[in-house]
Amino acid sequence: MTDSPTPDPHAPKTVNVAEPWTRAYWARYFEVPVEEIEAAVAAVGEAPSAVAARLGKTWPSRDGGGIV
Repeated sequence: MTDSPTPDPHAPKTVNVAEPWTRAYWARYFEVPVEEIEAAVAAVGEAPSAVAARLGKTWPSRDGGGIV
């Protein structure tokens, strides 16, 4: 058994901050304010793994993030 979680094949491939609903999705997923998502994307780009690292979170999240 591996310690790394497997990414959800249906999860978005990029952290898109162009639309309000996508910003809200990622803010819930990483459990941070929308402004932190926007700042992380501006700093490191749209790769979820890079955004997660910038936010001090894991990618993929072990528990599915804040999405329920």
